[in-house]
Amino acid sequence: MLFSSSPPRDREELLERAQQIAGLTLGELASMVNVKVPSNFKREKGWTGQLLELYLGANAGSKSQQDFASLGIELKTIPIDLQGKPLETTYVCYAHLTQIAGIEWHNCNVKNKLSQVLWVPIDGRRDVAPKDRMIATPFLWTANAQQEQQLRQDWEELMEYIALGKIEKITARHGQYLQLRPKAADGKALTDAIGPHGSVIQTRPRGFYLRKEFTHAILSAVFN
Repeated sequence: MLFSSSPPRDREELLERAQQIAGLTLGELASMVNVKVPSNFKREKGWTGQLLELYLGANAGSKSQQDFASLGIELKTIPIDLQGKPLETTYVCYAHLTQIAGIEWHNCNVKNKLSQVLWVPIDGRRDVAPKDRMIATPFLWTANAQQEQQLRQDWEELMEYIALGKIEKITARHGQYLQLRPKAADGKALTDAIGPHGSVIQTRPRGFYLRKEFTHAILSAVFN
C-alpha cells in the first residue's frame, strides 16, 4: 500500500511532524511509509528528499513552487558529518539562462525558494549504509538581513554575467554564499544561453547552489 500523508495545515504542524522523526534512521522512516531503501545513492540522489516529502505531505505542484507552497516553505535535506559540518553544497533551483528580462531579486526563484526553509540534517557519511543513516533535528530557517543582502548581491552578480553573455566565464569561485554550477546528469545535456554579442549559444544547464560554508554557519547558529 502506498503511504499518503495529508499536507500540514500550518508551519507549527509541519515542524512538529518533522521533529517527530529526529533520531530515526532512513530505514526506519522508509518502513513507516512502505518505501524500499536503495543500497546506495549513486543512482538515487534525490531519494532522501522524496522520502521526506512523502512523509511530511509536501504538495508542490511544480518545481518553481516551494515544497509546501501553501505555507511558503521549502524543504532542504543536508548531509552532515559527525561534527555537524555539511558534506556538500545545497542545490537551490535551476538558473534561467535566456529570457531573463524583468527578473529581479524580489521575484526570482532563488529568493522564492529560500524565503523560508525547513532544513533536515541527515548523517551523510559514505561509510554508513543509507538505511542506517540517522536523521538529526529539523528546524525552520529564514535569512536574516545580512544573509539576504549577501545572497542578493551574489545573485545579482551572477545574473549580470548571464545577461552580458559571459556564462562561460562564471566559475565556482564567484559568489560568497551562492554559486552557479553545471546541473545535468552528464556533460552531453545542453541548453540555450545568451552568448557574446547577444547571440544564442549552447551550454550546460546551470543551477544555483549554497556554499557549504554558508550552510555550516546556519547549522552552527542553531545547534551551538
